[in-house]
Amino acid sequence: MTLFADGFEKALIGVGTQGNEDVAVYDYQKCIEILNKAMPLEDAVEFMEFNVLGSYLGKYTPVFINQE
Repeated sequence: MTLFADGFEKALIGVGTQGNEDVAVYDYQKCIEILNKAMPLEDAVEFMEFNVLGSYLGKYTPVFINQE
């Protein structure tokens, strides 16, 4: 079972393994760009940090990678 983050389909890099579980892997900067289309950059970063990265959905929680 893999959980995917709604609205971040274009930021999906692939599926990785964490422990023995498959998890969705996203590009952090692309997620910010997606959010920035709907809100100012500062708000997009705050939303990402608090509402997305701050959410734990159990062992299938997606992973966000900052490639910069």
